Amino acid sequence: MSSVAPLPTLTPDTDEVLQTGEPTAAHIVKTDPGESATAKVLEARIYGTPLTALCGYVWVPSRDPKQLPVCQECKSIYEMYKAFNDGLPDQPSY
Repeated sequence: MSSVAPLPTLTPDTDEVLQTGEPTAAHIVKTDPGESATAKVLEARIYGTPLTALCGYVWVPSRDPKQLPVCQECKSIYEMYKAFNDGLPDQPSY
C-alpha cells in the first residue's frame, strides 16, 4: 500500500481590481473605423458588457458620462490620434 499526500489548495492570484463607488471621470471609448461610440456605449449599458477606454480602463457603463469630467489620459490620447488622422471630430463621443 502506498500513501498519497493530498494536493494543496491553490488560490488564483489575479490582478483584477473591481472599482466600487461613484465613477470619477468619463472615459473615451475605443471604436473601430465606422463604429459609433454612442451606439457602442448604449449597447454595453443594455447588455452589461464591458468597454475599453483609450486609456485602457475597462468598465461597464451605467451612468450619464456628461455629468463627469473627461479622463485626462483618454483626452490626451484622443488629441494625439486627432493630430495624425484627418476627419476626427474636435469633441469625441464618450
